[in-house]
Amino acid sequence: MNPQAKLIFALSLTLGTTLTISSNHWIMAWTGLEINTLAILPLISKSHHPRAIEAATKYFLVQAAASALVLFSSMTNAWHTGQWDITQLSHPTSCLILTVALAMKLGLVPFHFWFPEVLQGSSLIVGLLLSTLMKFPPITLLYLTSPSLKPSILMTMAILSAALGGWMGLNQTQTRKILAFSSISHLGWMAIIIAYSPKLALLNFYLYTLMTAAVFLSLNSIKALKLSTLMTTWTKTPSLNAILLLTLLSLAGLPPMTGFLPKWLIIQELTKQEVALAATIIALLSLLGLFFYLRLAYCATITLPPHTTNHMKQWYNTKPTNTMVAVLTTMSLMLLPISPIILAVV
Repeated sequence: MNPQAKLIFALSLTLGTTLTISSNHWIMAWTGLEINTLAILPLISKSHHPRAIEAATKYFLVQAAASALVLFSSMTNAWHTGQWDITQLSHPTSCLILTVALAMKLGLVPFHFWFPEVLQGSSLIVGLLLSTLMKFPPITLLYLTSPSLKPSILMTMAILSAALGGWMGLNQTQTRKILAFSSISHLGWMAIIIAYSPKLALLNFYLYTLMTAAVFLSLNSIKALKLSTLMTTWTKTPSLNAILLLTLLSLAGLPPMTGFLPKWLIIQELTKQEVALAATIIALLSLLGLFFYLRLAYCATITLPPHTTNHMKQWYNTKPTNTMVAVLTTMSLMLLPISPIILAVV
């Protein structure tokens, strides 16, 4: 793909995201979502591999259906109330349809089936965009409409997402699919808290974006698409592999790393809102995710020869690591001590 085309698609993604997150009118928000969808499709299918074409087709169909539901929900609300304002969503049927539409956009259970397949058919960089930037507009719409949405529906979807995201990631051998199920699990944490504390859900999303970007860019640097490849990369970039271990543990939510902060705050807020049972269930379900993060970390750093992989050892990489990877991994590990400042800003 030539640089001019890449620039156009990058600008379109920026425009679509900015349009959705800054709009008050449903039509403008819907337009932003459509621009985003059309801009990411060529990036998914640029390799012309049958799996990439299949991923682009699945992504288009799901996102088109979700956008149609967003439009239908806003039109139903406007028909009954005369309001096109995003924050004035009050009709119960519209609220239900919008919850379904945004769950499809995000990949929340039970509308999650497309996400691992699309991520598997994309490159790691496009996978990073799908897991972070493309989820920002729907999360913003959830944030704006959160007072109108039913907490019971969101909580059910959140617990199912945390459960299935953990369970289905257990036996995966492809790093992109593992990160897809990790994303579904993290979305469960955001969905459970958004009705009670929308700002906390956004904070969770920002920190998740930070840590996922660090993992995706690290895997892209060492070109690891499968666990078997990951087992041999310690000869190529030993220092990056050691840092990847810590970043994965941060993504799992272990203290004293950054990933512990959103989980700790969410459990605290759920307990204050007297839904301690939901907090207990989702905290226990996060152990499933911890297992496959540990599996990734084990394959990346702890597996030393002799082992059973048939791969040749890779040459030591003499090129310096990308500065962005260094900054993101540092932030993924070091932000917990300054959590009072983060909370003051948010």
